[in-house]
Amino acid sequence: MTAHTNKRATRSTSSKVAVIGAGYVGLPTAATLAHFGHRVVLAERDESRLAALRSGRMPIVEAGLDELVAESVGSGALRFTAASTEAVVGAEFVFLCVPTPQGDDGAADLSYVEAAAKEVGALLEPGTIVVNKSTVPVGSATFVERIIGRPDIRVVSNPEFLREGSAVRDSLHPDRLVVGADDAEAAARVGGLFASTGAPLIVTDATTSETIKYASNAFLATKLSYVNAVAGLCEELGADVRDVMLGLGYDKRIGFEFLRPGPGWGGSCLPKDTRALLHIAQEAGYDFSLLAGAIASNEQQLARVVSKVEVACGGSLEGVTVGVWGLTFKANTDDRRDSPSLQIAHRLVALGAKVQAFDPTVAVESDVQAGGSAAPDSGPDSGPEDLRGLLLCADSYEAASGASVVVVLTEWDEFRWLDLSRVLKVMAAPAIVDARNVLDPAAARRLGFTYDGIGRR
Repeated sequence: MTAHTNKRATRSTSSKVAVIGAGYVGLPTAATLAHFGHRVVLAERDESRLAALRSGRMPIVEAGLDELVAESVGSGALRFTAASTEAVVGAEFVFLCVPTPQGDDGAADLSYVEAAAKEVGALLEPGTIVVNKSTVPVGSATFVERIIGRPDIRVVSNPEFLREGSAVRDSLHPDRLVVGADDAEAAARVGGLFASTGAPLIVTDATTSETIKYASNAFLATKLSYVNAVAGLCEELGADVRDVMLGLGYDKRIGFEFLRPGPGWGGSCLPKDTRALLHIAQEAGYDFSLLAGAIASNEQQLARVVSKVEVACGGSLEGVTVGVWGLTFKANTDDRRDSPSLQIAHRLVALGAKVQAFDPTVAVESDVQAGGSAAPDSGPDSGPEDLRGLLLCADSYEAASGASVVVVLTEWDEFRWLDLSRVLKVMAAPAIVDARNVLDPAAARRLGFTYDGIGRR
């Protein structure tokens, strides 16, 4: 099928839709479709997540999601169930939004997709369209068709391009809609579900659609690796990366998006999708050295930030207290999957540092004791497994207390407005490594801090 773009998808009437999985993709997708007037049943088998949804609490941090879900539930357009088999009864469209975790070789694990397809396949109404919304390897539409094993069921690829922290905005106002299928009518019908967005619709075959998703994220990751490399060059030259990126960004061929240097890229999409695309290329016999270089550059960036912290502490981290601000992979989300912030924090611990960490989305289990000491249940061996080894703190000032250096690892807006004079008073030594360039270097230095950013003077 030749790809073509329509300025606007053909509007569909209200449809009955089932969404399988209430994660970072499924929940915004279900709420958005309900907002557009479709009747949506969202299936989630995790009992705690389902209970949260039914009580009106969001299981993930996402701006505007609670209002969108409440509106859709209140109108009766959205309801929840624990059973996928119940959700798909009478559905015209079934969206698979289940996890596709990555194996050690970079290949995506399709076991959740396979299980969901097997579970509901026999229950689907003739003519139902199954939509792969999860990020899946090239060829997954054919794989799902084979699992379902019914000629009266069509499988369509409709990759998501949601940014965590702005998933609601991206769902309501997408840059583009990509739909891939061997059946053009089925693809057009899926595009019609989102006609209210007015976004350009790209209709192509499933293989191309699946490749677009991986290629998009791999390009963004490569762009970030390039920016971080330029920031390193700026440090050697004495240039300011902010002005360099300003000069680049005004070029319409480049643009300003993803021109912000940082500790490295991470999250649930870019690391997984770049490694997956590299695996796909290797399987196809193609030497994708450019992408391999971007991945290697990201590893170097993580190491560079750790090195900056070591230098700030005189060359050794053994026994040194380090304050860490931010653990999520980016601001405005509670997602710590493949977080560069978390990776750097653990590398500091491995080098002998005592890491005191604060993130607005990480709750300290017990109340902080008087005098600013850490909560008794927030020690390095308590809390979620990915936070083991870190001393969790109730706020930024507590994380800085007694520290020889503070490291800014996530660009939470609240860090910009902290009272640095108060921070200075509680620290053992006045050093800041700003891996997100969120603080004002001149203001920090005037107070007596040594300041080291990413590509900043």
